[in-house]
Amino acid sequence: MGQVMYEEGGWALEIRSFKRLPSTQKRLIEDLKAKIVHPPIAYYTHDQYAGVGSRGNEWIGDRGNLFFSFALALDMLPLDLPLQSLAIYFSYALKMELQKRGSKVWLKWPNDFYIGTKKCGGCVTTLVDKVVVCGIGINTSTAPQNFAKLDIDVDHLELLGGYFELLDRKISWKEIFSNFRIEFQKSKRFSVHIGTQRVSLANAELADDGALQIGQERVYSVR
Repeated sequence: MGQVMYEEGGWALEIRSFKRLPSTQKRLIEDLKAKIVHPPIAYYTHDQYAGVGSRGNEWIGDRGNLFFSFALALDMLPLDLPLQSLAIYFSYALKMELQKRGSKVWLKWPNDFYIGTKKCGGCVTTLVDKVVVCGIGINTSTAPQNFAKLDIDVDHLELLGGYFELLDRKISWKEIFSNFRIEFQKSKRFSVHIGTQRVSLANAELADDGALQIGQERVYSVR
């Protein structure tokens, strides 16, 4: 296990790197509950074999890709950020950092990273007491069949440093969402799972808190 300290603004965030883990998110949650670590903290590996995916699925990623999870106390977040839309906020912030580095990655509602028409990564969030834990996986090196690889080369730790610097700025939900709302038009070509149903996004609209409005139904993502 290696350690890197990121210090910016009011944060002194430690990045712990591991050669191999079943899941950065599960390990981080276990260590938080055992009070082995405290926020802000991040766990990173390039070899994860039982990651956490949406709807209870596993995120299977090839060795050499980017897998990381981080924990922030709720008072480290923007005051206007709806907790039900944490996945949108954290995902879009990483999309911004990748875009700044030349990527054409975009975010499909609510937490899937896409290159063109293929998924290249995802984000899952959970709350542990008053701490939010976010896990992200991105295919930066290779991709399984029917998935995409990121369209730029990135140094993982350099990217994480830039990403945490961006989060440390506490960009408002209003600013993030105003940009995501425009990009949401791309999502309308796709569908999402709502419960056991697969639902088209063609006629869906976004509420100001990030909820999906489909007809009379309002759907939140707490992933």
